[in-house]
Amino acid sequence: MAKGLDVGTMNIIAAERHGDKTTLTQQRNLFVEIEYSDVAEKMLARSDVLYIKKDNQVYIVGEDALNFANFFNTSTRRPMQRGILSRDEKSAIPMIRLIIERLVGKPRKDKELIYYTSPARPVDTGQDVLYHQKMVESMLRKIGYNPKVINEGMAVVYSELADNQFSGMGISFGAGMTNVCLAHYGVPVTTMSVARGGDWIDQNVAEATGVTKDKVTAIKEREFEINLDAQLGEVQGALTIYYENLIEYVIRTLQRELTKARVEEGLVVPIAITGGTSAPKGFKELFEKKISEVSMPFEVGKIKMARSPLYSVAMGTLVAARAEEAETLEEIVEAKK
Repeated sequence: MAKGLDVGTMNIIAAERHGDKTTLTQQRNLFVEIEYSDVAEKMLARSDVLYIKKDNQVYIVGEDALNFANFFNTSTRRPMQRGILSRDEKSAIPMIRLIIERLVGKPRKDKELIYYTSPARPVDTGQDVLYHQKMVESMLRKIGYNPKVINEGMAVVYSELADNQFSGMGISFGAGMTNVCLAHYGVPVTTMSVARGGDWIDQNVAEATGVTKDKVTAIKEREFEINLDAQLGEVQGALTIYYENLIEYVIRTLQRELTKARVEEGLVVPIAITGGTSAPKGFKELFEKKISEVSMPFEVGKIKMARSPLYSVAMGTLVAARAEEAETLEEIVEAKK
């Protein structure tokens, strides 16, 4: 059986099928560095904590890094920034390799098929994504897989637009980027990304309010709801301001780029929204409001919010992998019902 892998800036999520059940496994895409000691290594070795020892340092990787960062009053570090491997983080490659190896495990057969996500090249910065894409491919190949890349926005189309014959627009609001794909019957028409996402929101809110970025992220994930009447000066109010700005920026960038692409006139395009950044209550309503204020080069159809924004992209990679391995898209649609 094939597998899927969503390689996100904040979370990496693997998906696979066991009989009639889909299993999703998640790890935070971050790490923290602590000073090495014999006692510390013995404690870590007895636990299920994911870590690497290098020289006189120990690197705690994944979900446990957050707990250790809080305990030692230090900050976490990221292997990826703005949707791709961080060029400023020397430990990026070994850290992300460890996370991926833990999530996907050994292939069940030689060269087992696995689809993994890669962002489209950002239209607003022009940063290259090829190196990142090839590095992830190399990691998976060395484990023993047959890796195939899929655009993150296309994965959204596969996971969320089955009832529309895989036609429409998928938008993934991630931590590092926002990825978009316009597809027709499962074939991508145009793909793009915007180099803004949840991290951009968190950084700006932290600078505006004086609250640490990690704390802003925690507030956003645990208790935040978009409220245009929220009190200014508080983290909640600042989050709403930057959420509104992000949505406006993405929509206006879409309008400009799709006008260049000369989308077929009279086209009615349903839109599926997903990604961890889209999880707060009120996101869909604010997106609907903002896109209604802009003249798009197509008629906007139904706007759908994914039931599981964090896992939707991973599910799309699994659909793509299963479709290529043996099953038709129609069979997969029936299995999802």
